Formats: sequence, structure tokens, C-alpha cells
Amino acid sequence: MALLRSRTISASKATGFSLVELMVAACLGLLVWGVVLQALVADGRQVDRLVRQVRERGQQQRVLALLRGDLQRATRVDLALGVGAACGLGGRDPVLQLTTAEGPITYTVGSAPSAIWRGRVLMRCGPAFGLHGEPSAGAAQNRVLLDGLNDPGLEAALEPDGLLRLRLRQEFESAGGGTQRIETEARVLTGS
Repeated sequence: MALLRSRTISASKATGFSLVELMVAACLGLLVWGVVLQALVADGRQVDRLVRQVRERGQQQRVLALLRGDLQRATRVDLALGVGAACGLGGRDPVLQLTTAEGPITYTVGSAPSAIWRGRVLMRCGPAFGLHGEPSAGAAQNRVLLDGLNDPGLEAALEPDGLLRLRLRQEFESAGGGTQRIETEARVLTGS
């Protein structure tokens, strides 16, 4: 008689993860993704602040370039004087009054003429410019040059060496909270 051997195959220890191990791994993965997401959001806020700073500083540089051109054409420069302005000041404080061959130019700082502007504004009242960038002899125009100014906004001071020091200051609420300040300073030789 032949002996029958029975052989049982036992399952060796199962390979894989238990439910507890899977839950711990999932929690760790979510934690890592949370940290990465926070870093990306913080980086996005920083990029927003940098973009705003570059944009606003570029606008400040354009305003200072316009001021330089007006100062070079000026035959007389008066600080904080608005007498004889070609436009109504609308309660804004005069910072510079320039006398040019085309007519008076007055730079003022104060409340915005309408709600589309952010906070205090810098305005220029003076001759408009023609198609080729030359001042026209037509009627004076009052235009907003820069908004979001903090107090005082534009400072102008005559220095002992005859140069005029100009300082523009803006202040904005940041998207992530807090305040962002942007300041540009220039020293300009006047034409007078």
C-alpha cells in the first residue's frame, strides 16, 4: 500500500501594510503636502509684493522724469505755493509751483478727485503735451500722476548746493496683510 502523504501548504506571513500603517503613512503625506502648500502660498504673496514694488517704483520713476523735464523748462521754482495755479486745487496742498514759458505748472498732494484712485494722490496742473512730447500752449489740464500716497506723499526741499531734493512715498495694504511702503528719492538741478 502506498502511503499517501498529505502536504499542507501554509501561507507564509502576508506581505503588505496593515490598516494602521496605511493611515500613518497617509497622515504623514498630508502633513508634507500641507507644508509644501503653505510654502507655495507664502512664496506667491512674496512675488505679489515684489511685482507691486517693481510696478509702483517704475511709476514713481516716470513721475520723477516728468518733474525733471518740467523743472528744466522752469524759469522760477516756488515750494509749497499754489498762487496763480491754472487749475482749481480742490483742497489739495501745493508742493511745487513752476513758472514756464508755456504757463504755470502746479504739483499738489491731497484727496483724490474720484473714488477710482487709492487714497491720496499727486496731481499736476499745467500745459498738456502734444503728440511729440512737447508742452502745448493750450488750456491747462489737471491730471492724477500717482495714487496711494502716504503723508506727505511728495516732499520737495531746496538743498544748499542748489539742487532740489524730491521724495515720493506710497503705502499699500498687502494682500497677505500688513503694509507695504515704497519710497523713491531724486536730486534734480532746476532750470532757474
